[in-house]
Amino acid sequence: MSLVDGLSPFSGFTPFSAFSIFLAIAAAGFVFLIVGFLFGELFGHGDLVGHDADVHGDVHGVSFFSTRVLSVFVTAFGGFGAIGVHMGYRTEVSTALGLVGGLIFGGIIYLFASFLYGQQASSDIRVSDLVGRTAQVSVAIPQGGLGQVRCSMGESVVEKLARTADGAAVPANCSVKIEAIVGETVLVRRSD
Repeated sequence: MSLVDGLSPFSGFTPFSAFSIFLAIAAAGFVFLIVGFLFGELFGHGDLVGHDADVHGDVHGVSFFSTRVLSVFVTAFGGFGAIGVHMGYRTEVSTALGLVGGLIFGGIIYLFASFLYGQQASSDIRVSDLVGRTAQVSVAIPQGGLGQVRCSMGESVVEKLARTADGAAVPANCSVKIEAIVGETVLVRRSD
């Protein structure tokens, strides 16, 4: 067939409607969401963009780019876009509805996940919390040299390389007070 006959070479092809495209987007987002729930955040990698603290905030926290937040955004975008087309709005307006719906529902999931993450107990121990605490010498500290101390913090026990602040020797099993932290070493002073 030619265009001279008034028929397009694509006359047998029926283009997809905006409604079906939005529904397909919603379905793809929903399938990705279900797969994410069944198999975890892509086998333990819940961040599609990477782990950059400047982009996402807390490296160990919830990210806007987690697979669950993104899949909820895509699902809501497709769903609200399809609703807009079904209500008779133009494609541009339906796309805007989809974006707003996606941002709202993605934001809700992000806030909920952030809340849950914030409720988790943290076993992280900050080294700065050691200053002022009493520790036990586990490996004797020779005069002017390095030894090792053990300090209990809650349910955790922290062991650090140690040297005395005044350079004196401290035998094993003595109590010391941690005065400062220098790199990976703590400066201690005998407390008994």
